Amino acid sequence: MRRKGLAIMAVYTADRTDSPYATAFGPAAALSCRECGTRFPLSPIFACQECFGPLEVAYDLPTGDPEALRRQIEAGPASIWRYAPLLPVPADVATKRNLHPGWTKLVKADNLARELGITGGLHVKDDSGNPTHSFKDRVVAIALEAARTFGLTTLSCSSTGNLAGAVGAAAARAGFRSCVFIPHDLEQAKVVMAAVYGGELVAIEGGYDDVNRFCSELIGDPVGEGWGFVNVNLRPYYGEGSKTLAYEIAEQLGWRLPDNLVIPIASGSQLTKIDKGLQELIKLGLVEDKPYKIFGAQAEGCSPVSAAFKAGHDVVRPVKPDTIAKSLAIGNPADGPYVLDIARRTGGAVEDVTDAEIVDAITLLARTEGIFAETAGGVTVGVLRKLVESGQLDPAGETVVLNTGDGLKTLNAVEATARPTATIRPTLAAFREAGLA
Repeated sequence: MRRKGLAIMAVYTADRTDSPYATAFGPAAALSCRECGTRFPLSPIFACQECFGPLEVAYDLPTGDPEALRRQIEAGPASIWRYAPLLPVPADVATKRNLHPGWTKLVKADNLARELGITGGLHVKDDSGNPTHSFKDRVVAIALEAARTFGLTTLSCSSTGNLAGAVGAAAARAGFRSCVFIPHDLEQAKVVMAAVYGGELVAIEGGYDDVNRFCSELIGDPVGEGWGFVNVNLRPYYGEGSKTLAYEIAEQLGWRLPDNLVIPIASGSQLTKIDKGLQELIKLGLVEDKPYKIFGAQAEGCSPVSAAFKAGHDVVRPVKPDTIAKSLAIGNPADGPYVLDIARRTGGAVEDVTDAEIVDAITLLARTEGIFAETAGGVTVGVLRKLVESGQLDPAGETVVLNTGDGLKTLNAVEATARPTATIRPTLAAFREAGLA
């Protein structure tokens, strides 16, 4: 059966970009194919009718005085909605029922910098401060507004864990039904967090790629009528939420770009959209146009993009994931080829680390900066250390590393070593005997 999204697409000719929904999407003008450039009206579609390439949002961005736009942004709410003039959302989005994610801390990480030998300044963009404690709240917030505009009634997704919780929470807040799909062997904390919001949570026997294939079938079936799969038929809008990380980093640095960014890779969408956000800031004159390098980070047990980068390939060969970093365990990353393009264009790289290195990096970040990262954060910090040691990243450059989730979601990764220093009787003598005095 044809996918519902493709069936909808067929009613438009390739050169039409008019849409009955256009006014609800702010500066967004159309959906544009990332492969052939064909444009389509704003609608719940995700693949190009001409070449089946992925679609993304194209904009008529505001022009004029960059200083006036900066002032408008700075006067906005302490959430991603301060950037509403640059996102596919209605102008009054901040008044709607959603979780208002974003504006998370950019932590100056001097202690970690000394440990790693970074002299040019190091910051951790800590997205564990979002409503469900991961960056996924950003992307879901944009997808939710698209679903609201299109009159959809059920929010859904295929998820490695964090997205399921973000969809469940956003749907509960907005009054939507939710039904989300996860691999059967996720970390228990993520299962609980996804289930607690009251929507349907369905575990699929298999890994994330099996879950994703199932959802692709479901979206083409009549049972999926009225469903908004945030990372399928709403994916063009969903992906735009990651741009807000770029916007916040630049604004929090005083409207400038860092020299280096280290970003985790699951599907690769976050990395590609951060680059898109940085390019938009340059185009709008909000930041100085200067070179920056983007580095992708993967776990060795699921590193198809890293392997392709090191081999000099343009094609990313799928793998079967086997890593503790389950939030990054996507063996066939949709945006993998675009990640390769960006890493090479900016002079960056894609690197990977072992599970042992992930655990060590989690404890390093916690010990030096008081930030308890989930396994994806262990991947980025571990890769950052490896990049500095190998000379691929200049330690004299200003660097931002992303932590995309809270370590409380992946306790099993560190529970073997994060134990009480000692167990003693409640006496001073016992305290002294344990060598703790």
